[in-house]
Amino acid sequence: MSALPPSSVPPDELKALCLGLGQRAKTAARVLATAPTAAKNRWLLASATALEDHADELLAANARDVAAAPGFGLNAAAIDRLTLNAKRIATAAEGLRQVAALPDPVGEIREAAERPNGLQVLKVGVPLGVVFFIYESRPNVTADAAALCVKSGNAVILRGGKEAVHSNTALHRLLNDELTRARLPADAVQLVPTADRQAVGHLLSMSEYIDLAIPRGGKSLIHRVASEAKMPVLKHFDGVCHVYVDAAADLTVAERIVVNAKCQRPGTCNAAECLLVHAAVAETFLPRVCGALTRMGVELRGCAETRRLIPGATPATDDDYRTEYLDLIISVKVVADLDEAVAHIAAYGSHHTDAIVTRDLGAAKTFTRQVDSAAVMVNASTRFNDGFALGLGAEIGISTDRFHARGPCGLRELTTYKYVVTGDGHVRE
Repeated sequence: MSALPPSSVPPDELKALCLGLGQRAKTAARVLATAPTAAKNRWLLASATALEDHADELLAANARDVAAAPGFGLNAAAIDRLTLNAKRIATAAEGLRQVAALPDPVGEIREAAERPNGLQVLKVGVPLGVVFFIYESRPNVTADAAALCVKSGNAVILRGGKEAVHSNTALHRLLNDELTRARLPADAVQLVPTADRQAVGHLLSMSEYIDLAIPRGGKSLIHRVASEAKMPVLKHFDGVCHVYVDAAADLTVAERIVVNAKCQRPGTCNAAECLLVHAAVAETFLPRVCGALTRMGVELRGCAETRRLIPGATPATDDDYRTEYLDLIISVKVVADLDEAVAHIAAYGSHHTDAIVTRDLGAAKTFTRQVDSAAVMVNASTRFNDGFALGLGAEIGISTDRFHARGPCGLRELTTYKYVVTGDGHVRE
């Protein structure tokens, strides 16, 4: 189905439309649950080739979205997330191939034991069922989400933002065509064919057809999904990520990591939003790193000690330290020691991604033990908290929850398990 403008579905038909999406997805999920790994991999590989072969078509569709982006109020960082280019299409295709190369988690024997009475007990990986994926801006995640859901045996209902409607429609058409060729159910990957916000509400109420909701976008979207969903939600609200430069840091390495973490793609949830610097190296390091950040166009907001060393920095408020800027802005604080850095992260962070730069193994060990985040980096950029970068092939999102998955969510995180118990006429006394 092609995407429709918000007003094109009458209210009395919208609920029936959403019900049809859920029912078809549930039927497709039952087929996918037992689909051969070979068939799923054929679809992934064929889809990767289709993305490359139709790159011009995808870029043309994306150009329409980018041209309309200012009308939706998107800032520069959001437009960057929306934009496709040849490299991003190639990366998406490579992600599909990496997912194909990964072990299939469906049917995986996760534990095996024999009880004293002779019962054979297996814990076996199984799909979740139907995933409702709601996302904004980034059209490349259309391919990522479809790939991960189908390979893990789940049907997926995709609801992209109106700002990416042409890109998502073009991507979905390619993926859908290849499902049919691979003899997998076409309804395994469905795109919600309306931008009407009420459609999201209808789908979030359908716990009898949808097993998991995954929102990926701004805080208001995630709060809405978390409050309205009648099924479990896999999510994170904020990416307030820190880089702490320790007294024992290699300052050349630290500068490279800080600039990369903030500037490489500032509009992503794993970009650094706060820089913490040990007082012992602040006098030397802050003028150096802040000069590099300023040359990249970064606005600095700092504590009193930061402003003493960097007069051009503006005062940082308490709210600044809690803010996910998603832009070329960073808050800076000089801390007395590692303990103060850890305490600051605990008070202001979002449990997403936090990094330490140090040559002191003891400091690194303390930081990784005490910082309660989904990913903790040692001498590496926060930008590496990403499914593709960490070998998952792709990710459908990053979770800061503790149940049932945490960090980048790939194939295994889109499955659960069941116990398969085999006896020989066993009865319980």
